[in-house]
Amino acid sequence: MPSVDHGRKQVLLKLVYYGPGLGGKTTNLELIHARTRAEHRGKLLSLNSDSERTLFFDLLPMFLGAFKGYQIRLQLCTVPGQVSHDSTRRMILRNVDGVVFVVDSQPAAEEANIASFANLGDNLRLQGVDPDQLPVAVQYNKRDLANVPPVEILHRRLGIRADVPEFGASAKFGDGVFETLKGVVKEVLKSLGDPSEAPQGRVPSILPGVRASMYPGVLVGTASPLEEPRAEARVPLAPRVPKL
Repeated sequence: MPSVDHGRKQVLLKLVYYGPGLGGKTTNLELIHARTRAEHRGKLLSLNSDSERTLFFDLLPMFLGAFKGYQIRLQLCTVPGQVSHDSTRRMILRNVDGVVFVVDSQPAAEEANIASFANLGDNLRLQGVDPDQLPVAVQYNKRDLANVPPVEILHRRLGIRADVPEFGASAKFGDGVFETLKGVVKEVLKSLGDPSEAPQGRVPSILPGVRASMYPGVLVGTASPLEEPRAEARVPLAPRVPKL
């Protein structure tokens, strides 16, 4: 359930980017952070494991506008793709409001995509969350590469529900990145209803229970709070890729 701050008229959404290792989750967050004005974002924080980084930051995306009089604030984070970090993935999924599943479109990644998508469902169920009820958007990444299979084939092999929004993307070049982000936010807000009727929420930490000792190379343990924006501005969007 999204956290609502009635005093500041904000709705806080925690969004997790999930998918196989090296599929583009980190590239998505790095690009979103880089193309957002500094006064609208928190520091990009990194927890480094021996094989992959987990990134997270706060974002006040002015291009999303207001929702029924409330400002939208996002907490964005990735999960490590390797199987050995499954306990970390479950921890990051706590109190999640929406998920972006990032598919690696390369033929060699087919089994990893299928295993990761099944793992997402398993980890949500372990926390008492019905995967069919959680807002999800699917991003088919690396569409700029040659010899990638059609999206329709990836959709069928993964068993994506017909009502899940899907986006073609090349996170490396920025194509489809912001469209995917807006797509998952739209799905979460559908489930929220009227925020003025929601109970007052407490802003959760992005990664509950994270300690610096849990990871080698940890930069910081907690996210920096966002400053209030000084003036409204639009985030420069990536070139549009039509919804597939």
